[in-house]
Amino acid sequence: MPPYQPSADWQFEVPTTGTKRLPPAARYVESLTHQGYGFEAAIADLVDNSIDAGARNVVVSFLRDEDRLVSLLVIDDGCGMDDTALDTAMTVGGRQNYDDGALGHFGAGLKAASLSHADSLTVISRTKRSPSTGRRWLTARAQADFTCDIIDPGYCQDLVDRYDGLIEWQGTVVRWDSVRAFDTITTGQADRYLNDAIEKLETQLGLYLHRFLAREDFNIDIVVEDVRTKEELDHRGVEPIDPFGYRVPGRAGFPRTYTAPVQGVGEVALTAHIWPPKSPLVSYRGIGPLAERQGFYIYRNDRLVQAGGWNSTRSPEGHLALARIVVELPAEPNDVFSLTVKKDGVTVTPAFARGLEQAVDGEGQAFGTYVQEAAATYREAARRATEPQRKAVLPAGKGMDPKLRRTLRDELPELEGEDPIAFRWDTLPSDVFFELDREQREVRLNKEYRQLLNGGRRGGLNDAPVVKSMLYLMVNEIFQKERVRAVHTDNVALWNSVLVTAARCELER
Repeated sequence: MPPYQPSADWQFEVPTTGTKRLPPAARYVESLTHQGYGFEAAIADLVDNSIDAGARNVVVSFLRDEDRLVSLLVIDDGCGMDDTALDTAMTVGGRQNYDDGALGHFGAGLKAASLSHADSLTVISRTKRSPSTGRRWLTARAQADFTCDIIDPGYCQDLVDRYDGLIEWQGTVVRWDSVRAFDTITTGQADRYLNDAIEKLETQLGLYLHRFLAREDFNIDIVVEDVRTKEELDHRGVEPIDPFGYRVPGRAGFPRTYTAPVQGVGEVALTAHIWPPKSPLVSYRGIGPLAERQGFYIYRNDRLVQAGGWNSTRSPEGHLALARIVVELPAEPNDVFSLTVKKDGVTVTPAFARGLEQAVDGEGQAFGTYVQEAAATYREAARRATEPQRKAVLPAGKGMDPKLRRTLRDELPELEGEDPIAFRWDTLPSDVFFELDREQREVRLNKEYRQLLNGGRRGGLNDAPVVKSMLYLMVNEIFQKERVRAVHTDNVALWNSVLVTAARCELER
């Protein structure tokens, strides 16, 4: 390049004289702790890594010591990592190449997601051909000089052995310590915090990974574990929440696919859905404000990366609450669609908006027609007579099977901000089938009849779903009352008499 000569004309090319390598300062790690990762999004990012590792089972475990939460683990049975691979995984931006179908994208998710919430990140892994190995980032030390700890091999094997039922020949444990949210829980609030956190995490994972969870060979479980006894205090299987999981479409002829010619990408398919009006399903109402959930649902390699929003192509409107459109991100790199680091949204260039204006279906109808039909469906339903409304109930909690809780949420509106009704087995007099603890909001079942209700099988945390669901519906109103009246006490006595007699009849058979 010729030497720069000053000129009165505008310099279209900025002149340079060479290059210089400027590696990041150690303080760069501090920026990872301020990425704005929500707690649920951070866990979802860790599960993405498990999926990329070929895991079939992932467990998110909250470790509890009496009333304190001490750690969080994400455990999987994926292919695992040896020393070299683990060093790469723990290096900021260390991974350079991803498979075409991988969910990872920037090489920063493990570190950014973890250090956004914990001051200590430990990763321990093993493969079929290499022993257990581990590394740890401490935020304070990483900020000073990028120093990463090497974990004692004996402890690595001990932690892997602790989860032997999940990690057999290979797998990975991601451990968070000094989790900042855990340190803010005040005395007596651990149960409330856990229930709220797990509910939100179930929704996040169930929604954004619903295509994976719908497969028979992939499972995510959330457990609460006593750190000393290893006893499971809670165990919930995450169920898929399909944002297009209605039974009958809201309008005949839908879903309908439109094709948008997008410059720089080519033809982009838009699969347009219209939800049935006034749907009570969790996959419609239970995933956030309806105004935020209309619009585009964008997927990358089967992973949902944007759940609603119009990407500035239009503003959200109440009468478009039924409109949801599937967009699959192109596999090839392009300059039109850009994924956020947290994988919770997509930015688009004006080329997408121009393509949207030209989008048509197979019959030549414009995409704008779909928008009009979605709005018309909403308005027509609003003019119809009001449908019967079911009375709101207290949510179902610990001791109820996750699938059962999901159905109850689909069928019944829940009272917001209320503690759930939990179920547990206890020692009770023989003439009492169940009793209510209104202060703890708990239904206690007589464990004398547990084996009977389980058909002789060993019981689990979420066993006897038929009896529990019936009792939940029967006693919900009683838990809602500020004062229990004589009629309610008499009803409980009546139900106990009938259920004890029925149980004894079954025993005699």
